[in-house]
Amino acid sequence: MNRMRLRGLIRKEFLQIMRDPSAIAIAVVLPFVLLLLFGYGVSLNARRVPLALVAPHSPQAQELLGGFDHSPYFVPRRYATMAAATHALVRRRVQGIVWLRSDFGRHVLARGNAGIGVFVNGVDANNAGLLEAYIRGVWLGWLSRQAQAQGSALSVPVTVEQRIWFNAALRSRNYLVPGLIAIVMTLIGALLTAQVVSREWERGTMEALMATPVSMADILLSKLIPYFVLGMAGMALSVAMAVWLFTVPLRGTLLVLFSASGLFLLVALGMGLLISTVAKNQFISATIAIVTTFLPAFILSGFIFDLNSMPWPVRLLTHIVAARYFVAILQTVFGAGDLWPVVLANAAALCVMAAFFLGLTWRLSRKRLD
Repeated sequence: MNRMRLRGLIRKEFLQIMRDPSAIAIAVVLPFVLLLLFGYGVSLNARRVPLALVAPHSPQAQELLGGFDHSPYFVPRRYATMAAATHALVRRRVQGIVWLRSDFGRHVLARGNAGIGVFVNGVDANNAGLLEAYIRGVWLGWLSRQAQAQGSALSVPVTVEQRIWFNAALRSRNYLVPGLIAIVMTLIGALLTAQVVSREWERGTMEALMATPVSMADILLSKLIPYFVLGMAGMALSVAMAVWLFTVPLRGTLLVLFSASGLFLLVALGMGLLISTVAKNQFISATIAIVTTFLPAFILSGFIFDLNSMPWPVRLLTHIVAARYFVAILQTVFGAGDLWPVVLANAAALCVMAAFFLGLTWRLSRKRLD
């Protein structure tokens, strides 16, 4: 390996990156757009849900409905009859119905209790479960106020005291944005480098490199180093947006965060170079990279979908997805801090995968034209 030749090749790659608008778009513009879309446009929380309310005009019923009016989770809509509310639910104008019978006030005054009917659109099971929990919360709050007005304690057989760790505000943004960093780095590391060597073959410049005294180590390092720098720059941009724009708490240290990011980026670069070495066509390389790196990182990494809820064959498959380990580190460092049992175990898996993909790329790379 000759340092002067290596510096020349690295300079050539940096010039190529600066002259390639698609590389700049994937490394800078795409992370910015993805973070904006997921940070502002995607939420796993149910808020401002349209809810139909059918109730008599008794004071007790109106007091209960007032809890829905003041809740940030609902947009209440009053209907005179159950038939009208059901029609609105079928037409998807509302997501649920709270029905108080005409004798609701009389039952409350006579026996101190009264039932309510709750109907929820169960097409989206996650949203239906959240909606049911929010309605139950308003109902229990009303019961508590009724007991307090009567000077008695609310009779509940079991009292639940909740303690929410690591994301007390229950903001899905605090969960999604750190995981999205893994998707961004997968795109930068794998998708860009998957086209690096194949682009050289398509343009005929690889034959010219083969005729020079440069070694395969020079060629591979000249591909790795510029895109590693580009990937870490995209990582820094993503972290800055997460912390300052979306106010996602970063409870761990930057040293641990960037060290783990460097490990994962080496894995992504190794996968991209391996694909580019085997498939000497840019279109084929990009297609393989999307199918084998981006889609598994999006679906099987725990970024959005809980891994424990997947069938065991799929859970077993997730262990060969590098983004799974990086997402675990990101969510831990952002949400809980530097928890070394989690960080070290996942970092060790990334080290093994980086050594495997870079070693396989080195073994398959030969300075010959066949």
